[in-house]
Amino acid sequence: MTAATYASLRSTYIQEENDRFLGLWPHRFDYLFSAHPDPGSKPQWQTESRHPLSDRLLQQGSYLYGVRFGQTTNYALIDIDRGSPYHPRRDALAITRLSETLEELGLVQHLTVTSSDSGGLHIYFPFEISLPSWQVGLAITTLVENKGFKVLPGWLEVFPNAKSYNPGEQTLYNGHRLPLQQGGYLLNEDLEPVSGCRHRFIEAWSTATEHNDINLPQLAAIISQAKRRTYNVSSKAEKFLNDLNAEIAVGWTGRKQTNRLLGRITMRSYIFGHLLDAPAPLQGKALEAHIKQTVLSLPGYELWCGHKEDIDKRIAAWARSIENSSDYFPYGHNSVSKEPPKPEGPSWNERQQQAARERISNAVQAFIDNDTWPDSISERFDLLLEQGIGGSTLYKDEHKSLWHPRFIPTTDQRLSTPSVGDEHPPDPPTSQGQVTALEAPSQSAQAYCVRDSKKPEDKGFGSFETGKNNSLGRKKQQDSNSPVPQQLWLEIHRSIEAGRTSQAATQTAQVDTYQEEVEAAHIANLKEWLASDDPILVAEARAQLRRREGEYGSG
Repeated sequence: MTAATYASLRSTYIQEENDRFLGLWPHRFDYLFSAHPDPGSKPQWQTESRHPLSDRLLQQGSYLYGVRFGQTTNYALIDIDRGSPYHPRRDALAITRLSETLEELGLVQHLTVTSSDSGGLHIYFPFEISLPSWQVGLAITTLVENKGFKVLPGWLEVFPNAKSYNPGEQTLYNGHRLPLQQGGYLLNEDLEPVSGCRHRFIEAWSTATEHNDINLPQLAAIISQAKRRTYNVSSKAEKFLNDLNAEIAVGWTGRKQTNRLLGRITMRSYIFGHLLDAPAPLQGKALEAHIKQTVLSLPGYELWCGHKEDIDKRIAAWARSIENSSDYFPYGHNSVSKEPPKPEGPSWNERQQQAARERISNAVQAFIDNDTWPDSISERFDLLLEQGIGGSTLYKDEHKSLWHPRFIPTTDQRLSTPSVGDEHPPDPPTSQGQVTALEAPSQSAQAYCVRDSKKPEDKGFGSFETGKNNSLGRKKQQDSNSPVPQQLWLEIHRSIEAGRTSQAATQTAQVDTYQEEVEAAHIANLKEWLASDDPILVAEARAQLRRREGEYGSG
């Protein structure tokens, strides 16, 4: 037997065409069955997927049976358990409210049966044409939830159920127990049992079918306007999206609605676009294109929109407004304020400048240590160029203080200027006693030295020739291992510290200026909202301005 032959046999059964009751349940695959339970016990339902439920098995009645829904259906069912808050024992008007709710869909008549000995109720809403099962289930679930009913097992269940879509797996609709089995009876309008006969059930079914008139356009309109689509979002975000959908779906119904509609469309595209149909959060031109596509697709645009000539300009303005707003962001991608963060630490440019200062300082110190630091500007400049330091870098105002003779004295200037506390006289000592007295700097001199700076080796001034004066007009003749004069150390480090202090002050001023600019931009944005005719934006702007006045007033 081939697979095709087996599949053909598997999907067929002998149909009892004269039994109208059996014809009401055309989908027989993946059916439910259970042995008849003992009094007071619940059925133990199982699913049979190997073959469809046949008419003759139903006629035999050896088990309790239930069916599921296929791709289409011509009836809906609401199940209310005996313990539900919506059962007539606890709420006498709940069923009336349910019926009135579904009249909006065109379902104006129903028939009610007891589901079993437990006293639960099954309320059937049959209609003439076959409709997509998922649309019927979603529309009914939407309507009853929007009226405050809770669709929960044991309370209120809708068949076909509004099942979630899973692209990687085929899911079955929930199954329901077939009527008029053990404990099942047809009820009248007063919810009193009147019959367990299939003939009476079919008559009631036919009467309700004649009165229930729904169609696909009407069904689609209700879904698009009122459905609560299930996304991977919080309940608050789902409600916000549902509110936006409800306002947008109707489109234009009169004049002077363009600005408000553009605001709602912009919010939905920017905040939820990547959850609806876009592959990623929308920005810039992509956001504008998405808004325009929605605008042109809405009913009433051609008839009522009075800004068709400048619609692109208005869309661009709304897109820029929401992107610059600190109150809105793509859902799940950035939950913090879009207000630009305050600078933390030095910027990249500032770090580059600091690195350049350190290179210059290290090079100058190395030349001084080796007694190869020249006096003239050009010689110092050429020497630092050889160290890979650029000429433009050297002549920046914030760097000149580290090497230029105007800031770093020449040898002659150092020899002619008394040091702090006269610890180092301009001429070398003339006796060994003086050398001994000058081997270590005083505490006051140590206090000016940077802790981590490289200190000259403690070799005294033994390299000077005793008794021989050095002229102030000649370059100092020292051994290459002679220590660097203390005054030079102090001036270098003072220059470095002064530069750092100036840099910190500059950075603080930049932060203050940055904060003022952000503040001014935010105030300007709030004023734009106040000037718009969008009540939500106006209310938001007023609320923020009141909070700001309270903050500044309390400070």
